[in-house]
Amino acid sequence: MYESKNPYFYGTGRKKHSVARVRIYQGSGKITVNGRDIDDYFGLETLKLIVRQPLNLTETAGQFDIVCTVAGGGVSGQAGAIRHGISRALLQFNSELRPALKAAGFLTRDPRMKERKKYGLKAARRAPQFSKR
Repeated sequence: MYESKNPYFYGTGRKKHSVARVRIYQGSGKITVNGRDIDDYFGLETLKLIVRQPLNLTETAGQFDIVCTVAGGGVSGQAGAIRHGISRALLQFNSELRPALKAAGFLTRDPRMKERKKYGLKAARRAPQFSKR
């Protein structure tokens, strides 16, 4: 579909366990995730909205074709990772977009991760059921 000869802007996005590799090409506004259209990949409208947020904020919605490869985590984390990657790629395209993207919080890597399971417990904080007798 898109050859490596075409010039593009690249950004890596991360959220929880999801990692998204995003390439932005000059185009008509088509978004492809893992070889599938965004409408096929994400079922919920809110997730599609999250992915498109940086484009709507910078008013570049119809200018770019976006090709994403995302792996790991769940669909919500993947949507957040793609948003992060698109924001970073837009920054490569035009560094003057930085204040708007930064103010919206799209350039900040969300550091929240799943807490590890501890020994003696059933989960991170869930203790075994207490038995009085």
